[in-house]
Parts: sequence; structure tokens; C-alpha cells
Amino acid sequence: MSKIKPLFDYLLIEPLEKETTLPSGIVIPDSAKEKPQEGKIVEVGGGKLDAEGKKVEMVVKKGDIVMYKKWGGTEVKVSGKDMLLVKQEDILAIVES
Repeated sequence: MSKIKPLFDYLLIEPLEKETTLPSGIVIPDSAKEKPQEGKIVEVGGGKLDAEGKKVEMVVKKGDIVMYKKWGGTEVKVSGKDMLLVKQEDILAIVES
């Protein structure tokens, strides 16, 4: 099993799939669905340095469910799963239940 540890202010996110069947029973095919913009953080980088050399701490943590920019991130496959490497600045919100 591959293990990826993001560097600097990058995060490894597992996109969360949304419901594919509408309440009326209509099934939405994969080709018609939009890319998910919500995911679970699987791994977190150590943070980055600002222009003055001070460490910028990560705001999010492993296990957080987050919303990220629609076209943000780099798609990667980890142990056969589709995942994203995303910069912390591309995170829009933490989803709280």
C-alpha cells in the first residue's frame, strides 16, 4: 500500500461522492455528475514559511471534512483510489456536522 506524506502546505484529500440517485428515483450517470468539491483530509503537510521566514501553521487537520475550490488540486492515485493534492489556500471551508 502506498503512503503519501504531503510537503509544505499541501493536503491529501479523498473526494467524497455525493448521492447518485435523486429522491424521485432517477439515477444520475457518472458522465453527468460534477466533480465533488467536498472531501476528507487523509494527510497534512507540515506547513510553509512566510516571506519573513516564520512558519505558517496548518489550519486544518487530518480527518477534517472540507470544501475546496472546484478546479483546485492535482489528481493522484493512491492504492487504487482517486485522491487530490491541494494547497491549504485552496480550502474554502471546514464542514461541521
